[in-house]
Amino acid sequence: MPKGQWLTGPIELKSNVNLHLQENSILQFTKDFSQYPLVASNWEGLPQMRNQSPLWATGQTNIAVTGKGIVDGGGDAWRMVKREKLTNNQWNKLVASGGVLSEDKKSWHPSQASYEASKAKNPGEITGNKSKEYYESIKDFLRPNLLVFTSCKRILLEGVTFQNSAAWNIHPLMCEDLTVRNIYAKNAWYAQNGDGIDLESCKNVLIEGSTFDVGDDGICIKSGRDAAGRKRGMPTENVIIRNSTVYQAHGGFVIGSEMSGGAKNIFVYDCSFIGTDIGLRFKTTRGRGGVVEKIFIKNINMIGILGEAILFDMYYAAVDPVPLTGEKRDQPKVVTLPITEETPSFRDFHIQNVTCDGASKAVFVRGLPELAISNITLENLTIKANEGIDIQEAKNISIKNVNLVVSDANPLISIQNGNQIKLSNIKYNSAQLLYRVAGDRNSAIQTFGIDESKAKVKSSFIAGADEKSLQTNK
Repeated sequence: MPKGQWLTGPIELKSNVNLHLQENSILQFTKDFSQYPLVASNWEGLPQMRNQSPLWATGQTNIAVTGKGIVDGGGDAWRMVKREKLTNNQWNKLVASGGVLSEDKKSWHPSQASYEASKAKNPGEITGNKSKEYYESIKDFLRPNLLVFTSCKRILLEGVTFQNSAAWNIHPLMCEDLTVRNIYAKNAWYAQNGDGIDLESCKNVLIEGSTFDVGDDGICIKSGRDAAGRKRGMPTENVIIRNSTVYQAHGGFVIGSEMSGGAKNIFVYDCSFIGTDIGLRFKTTRGRGGVVEKIFIKNINMIGILGEAILFDMYYAAVDPVPLTGEKRDQPKVVTLPITEETPSFRDFHIQNVTCDGASKAVFVRGLPELAISNITLENLTIKANEGIDIQEAKNISIKNVNLVVSDANPLISIQNGNQIKLSNIKYNSAQLLYRVAGDRNSAIQTFGIDESKAKVKSSFIAGADEKSLQTNK
C-alpha cells in the first residue's frame, strides 16, 4: 500500500500474502457499519456473532502485516464511553456529535440499538434461539476487534501502527508460530475494551520491541472462557515477550481473566510499564477453571502504577482495576466451595528483578480458600508504594531480597490463611505494624533477616490466628 490515506471496508488475508504499508500511509477502515458483515466469531472467550474485523484471516498460512504505515480501525464510531473518563469539554463535544445517553447520563452510546443491547447479558453469544434478524437488530453493539487471525500459522506483524480499535486491537486466536516485532498499538486511555494484544489459545509466540499505549490490558494472555474454553482445551503456551513498553493500560503484562484453557511456559523479560493501572496482573474467578503455570518474569521496570505493582487475584469482578471517582466497592464474600473443573489454578510463577517507582500497593496475592495460589517466588524487588505486601489464601510463597519504601505500613506485611510462607531479607523504611496475621488456617510463616526495630509494633493476630504460626528471624 503506497503512501497516502486509503479508505476501505474489511480486508481478508489469504495464505502467502504480506499486506505491506509504506511509510506515511494510513489504512483507514470505514465507519459505515453496513460495510461489515456479521460473522460467527469469538468475543471475550466465547463463540459470538460479531461484525467482521477490519483485518481478518481464518485457517491461513504465511501471512503478514508489515511496514511503517498506520492501520486505523475507526473504533471511536463504535465504542461506548463512560462519563467519568472524559473532561467536561470532551464529554460535551461527544454528546453534541450525536448518539444516545444512558438513563443515568453516565455513559454515551453510538446509537439507540447499541445502548439497548448493552443492557443484555452476552447478547452476541451464539445460541440456537437467536435468529439472524435478532443479530441484525443489535449489529451496532457487536464491535469488531481490529485484527483477528484465527487458526493461522506462521504470522508476522512488524513495524506497523495499529490504532483506534472498536474493541481489542490485535487478537490472534488459536494461532501458531506468531512473531510480533516493533509494532505500536495505540488507543485512547478511555477506550472501552481497548486492549493492545490478546493472545488466545496460541502457541510459539514472540513479541519484541513493541509499544502498547491503550485503554485496557496491554499485553494479555487468554485461552477461552468458562465451559467453552475448557471444551476447546487449548492453552496459550511457549511465549516470549521481551524489550517492550506498555503505557496507560489496565495492566502491563496480564494473564486472564478468560484463561479456562490454561497457560504455560511463558517468559517475560526486559519490559517497562508506565502509568498502567496495575503492573503485573494475573486475574481469574470461579467458574473459569484452567491451570496457569510455569510463568517466568524478570527485569521489569515500572513508573507511576495506580494500583498494585504485582497482583494475583482469583476474585476478578470485570470492573476497572482502579475505582472511578466516587465509586464504592465491597470486598468479595469469602466462602469455601468444592473444587471442581470450574475452579481456576495459579501456580509456579517466578518473578525477579522488578523495580517500581510508585504504586498503591507493592504486592497483592488473593487466592481461593478451596484452592490456594501456590509456588510463587518473588525475588529482588525494589518498590515504592503506599502499602506493602498482602497475601491471602496462598501456600509455598517465597519473597526475598526486597526493598520497600512504604508510606502507610500498617501493616507492612499482611497474611491471611497463608501456609509455608517464607519472607527473607525484606528492607523497609518504617512501619506502624510489621506483621498482621489473620485467619485460623495459617502455618509455617517464617521470616529471615528482617530488621524488626523499625516497626513500632512487631505483630498482631486476628480472626483466630495462632501466634505459633509466625516464626520470625529463624
